[in-house]
Amino acid sequence: MSGKYLIVNADDFGMCRAANLATFDLFEKGGISSSTVMIPCGWAPEACKWAGEHPQYAVGVHLTFTSEWGVYRWGPVAASGTDSLRDEFGFFYHENDEFEDHCDIDEVETEIRAQVSRAVALGLKPSHLDNHMGSLYGLNGNYEVMPKTFEVCGQLGYAFRMFRKIREQDVPSDFPDGVPVDVARMIVNGYASCADENKVPLIDYLLFPEWTEETRRDYNIYREYILERLSGIEEGISETFIHPSLECDELKGITALWRCRVWEHKLFSDPATRQHLESKGITYINYRDVVRMRKAENKD
Repeated sequence: MSGKYLIVNADDFGMCRAANLATFDLFEKGGISSSTVMIPCGWAPEACKWAGEHPQYAVGVHLTFTSEWGVYRWGPVAASGTDSLRDEFGFFYHENDEFEDHCDIDEVETEIRAQVSRAVALGLKPSHLDNHMGSLYGLNGNYEVMPKTFEVCGQLGYAFRMFRKIREQDVPSDFPDGVPVDVARMIVNGYASCADENKVPLIDYLLFPEWTEETRRDYNIYREYILERLSGIEEGISETFIHPSLECDELKGITALWRCRVWEHKLFSDPATRQHLESKGITYINYRDVVRMRKAENKD
């Protein structure tokens, strides 16, 4: 595929009111091209209602199987058939490895379908599916969850955020220890084949957000880092994801890293950000475009 295409997805839409307000703003300013809603969270109804009233924007479902914060928690949408997905308090587990260790694959399917059904009932027409914290990638050794996800996506007719290619420079620092890049490529190739078998459209590259002590120290350092990183994408379809929020007491009560989310909103609400990337020959697209482009490729 010739050309450089970029999806900027706002993850965690519906997680809290501050995330909703930031996502509304970024869509309206053209700072993002896509977003995904955390259906188990308390502000998902507002996010889905807004998306239903603004069908020009591409909004999908952020399939959620972890609940990472200390005091702000959530659990499965499906009221039954999800016991393996719950911790001792009935919430999702905090971390991906806990989810992978405990999950029953049939209950994973039950919850995927429940979250999509709830989204539709709340007024959303999903453009695609992805997953919160990469929980469905199976990077901690559970290689059942991703194929099952592709099976469900294929049956429901959705694209999914999984990447076909992985470059060494794109491997995040929190990638599971002991997994060499060559092994990661083998896993990714296997997943891509599984997606093809289920007719699930994929992107080419995924740029995981990377926050360091230096980028957290100064907004301008963070800004320059992101602009340089996104300016260097390969030909094909790339995606990066952000977690934008407005600064408020609600957000500060959820996470000590609230400033990162506020800065992400600040950067992508600035029209100079998109202007800079487009000056580098990069075209913003969304998952509706991905579906259309992959269909065109398959006809050739």
